[in-house]
Amino acid sequence: MVVLPLKEYEQLTKAAEDLADVQAYDAARRRLATGEEELIPASYANRILDGDNSVRVWREYRGLSVKELAERAGISAAYLSQLERGNRQGTLTTMKALAVALSLDLDDLA
Repeated sequence: MVVLPLKEYEQLTKAAEDLADVQAYDAARRRLATGEEELIPASYANRILDGDNSVRVWREYRGLSVKELAERAGISAAYLSQLERGNRQGTLTTMKALAVALSLDLDDLA
């Protein structure tokens, strides 16, 4: 047990919070530098947050046509179009193939 003035305790607490923020920032910068993470424009992120189909948003961000992405993922363009419109749900295998084709983690398409 340690007894110290409240002001010193509050300063130590703030310093610890600041250190955690700096460490989180440094970790994020490291992930960006290694390509483990990427930044996307707010307009694309907002579309996903607003409920737009994540496969479509990422495809458009990557500058791919439906046909190009379908070929890369090994599926038909018609199937991809149905996925993007929400008319069908992709299997785990299909979603993994799309994630690989878009250079994403599967979680990015959830």
